[in-house]
Amino acid sequence: MSNILTAYKKKMLRKILGKRGLHPSALKHLSVPENMKLDVPLSEATYIVFDTELTGLNLKKDSVVSIGALKMFGRRIDIGSTYYRVIAPETELTGKSVIIHGITPSEASVCPTIDKLLPEFLDFCADGILIGHFVAIDLAFINKEMERLFGFPLQSPSLDTQMVYTWIRHREEQTCAFHAGIKEQVDLFSLAQKYSIQVSDAHNALNDAFVTAQLFQRFIQSLEKYGIHSLRDLLGTGRPRKI
Repeated sequence: MSNILTAYKKKMLRKILGKRGLHPSALKHLSVPENMKLDVPLSEATYIVFDTELTGLNLKKDSVVSIGALKMFGRRIDIGSTYYRVIAPETELTGKSVIIHGITPSEASVCPTIDKLLPEFLDFCADGILIGHFVAIDLAFINKEMERLFGFPLQSPSLDTQMVYTWIRHREEQTCAFHAGIKEQVDLFSLAQKYSIQVSDAHNALNDAFVTAQLFQRFIQSLEKYGIHSLRDLLGTGRPRKI
């Protein structure tokens, strides 16, 4: 019965999104888990690396103020295939959040709302594995809007680079990301420094996505060394926890 209901929901969602004039590739996104070939080698897969900036971290009260994403084809980052939008947030921008991401109320107020940009983002994400650092937070806010607008969450498989890093470190040193009893810093910028990745304009969604993509580039080599060769293997190393 659950499979029948899922198929029915997807059919209805296609109708809803189709009426919104969504590009066919975004409609295809709805059945990604069914159509995606999980035996594809890591070096041949398509990845969508993304990041969001928020008005705050309270899922009930805060909202998305920008989305940045880029595509990877295997180990190659396609810098010509990017997505970046500032969004008129549903909740007020505070001085504290403006200091973090630099998006001012006057800048955001003239931008489209998430209602208009979410179908566009879906179009960009079609057919790819979604990747982010501590991505559970980004997914929670995106899915809140997905549920509100369409009644369904994102369908694409997703991967958390922080969890992938921890998986690799556990096998490298058998320390579960702890060193001499001191917990290792695994935030995006600490790991960027560790891997000699240059960071400019931190907390810009597109720039942070680019840093995350470079991290994932480095992780692929280590993953293959430890026997992770396909998407099916990969998804076992770093599925994000729900928040």
